[in-house]
Amino acid sequence: MKKALIVDDDPHISELLRLYFDKDGFDVVTCYDGNHAVEIFPQAAPDIVILDLMLPGKDGYDVLREIRRTSNVPVIMLTARGDTLDKVVGLELGADDYVQKPFEPKELLARVKAVLRRVETPQDPQKASQNHGSSEWVEYPGIRIDKSRYSVTAGGQNIEMPPKELELLFFLASHPNRVFTREQLLENIWGFDYFGESRTVDVHIKRIREKLEETGEHPNWQIKTVWGVGYKFEAF
Repeated sequence: MKKALIVDDDPHISELLRLYFDKDGFDVVTCYDGNHAVEIFPQAAPDIVILDLMLPGKDGYDVLREIRRTSNVPVIMLTARGDTLDKVVGLELGADDYVQKPFEPKELLARVKAVLRRVETPQDPQKASQNHGSSEWVEYPGIRIDKSRYSVTAGGQNIEMPPKELELLFFLASHPNRVFTREQLLENIWGFDYFGESRTVDVHIKRIREKLEETGEHPNWQIKTVWGVGYKFEAF
């Protein structure tokens, strides 16, 4: 049974979501403020977090920062505000999706299931031959990106990456030497209904590069900026 942590200071919304998630087979934990959310998160060990932006105590951004210090669990943020900047900040901090209030619980559940499908480990992740890899992992000298386990190993080190960073790196590495525009990357990684600005791609690329450069070992590949166009994973 999947577990959902619902963090919203509106008890009516929390109870409504609890009913919908219970009916769909989720084990549900609810809380109503940011401080409590951070406190119970390790014990709750949820498979997904539904996180309101405007909370007493720590706000949703601060809660997300705390979660991302120790976990790559999927997080869907809720907000009553429709500002693009709110969405961009949340996504850049590591949120996996954004839903604006008022919303249909059925739509939220559909988004939850879509996110969980992306991060679920398949029954048989050991596929394919070596070389660049399979539909679940790619490998080059000094790096292995395993989407089935949501793990990146570079220079013999495990590199912690939030889901969107890993998915972006995996997508580029799965199409070596092919240039993608920022809009194409937004569509493929964040989905057609992503309303952010293309600069969020730049932020994610910057963070990926910084983490990989710390390993000091990627002599045969790089994430290259193609000025005026976008990015590519260049293997040589």
